[in-house]
Amino acid sequence: MSREEQKIIEYMVVCINEFAERFNMNYKEAFNYLKGHKAIKFLRENYEIEHTLGIEDAVDDLYRITRNNGGRLV
Repeated sequence: MSREEQKIIEYMVVCINEFAERFNMNYKEAFNYLKGHKAIKFLRENYEIEHTLGIEDAVDDLYRITRNNGGRLV
């Protein structure tokens, strides 16, 4: 695994953990929710932009992506 791939994975783990914390989920629930509502794909495809934002902004973006794809968290 390249260093760049490792950085992307580490960033995604942080985002998933923060999303889980914000919405009172465990890591696995958050990952499955984000994957099922296309937010993991979004994060991977938009890493170059997303990683320049604060984590709170990234979590906000993940929330919006899930809502746009049928998610119902409040």
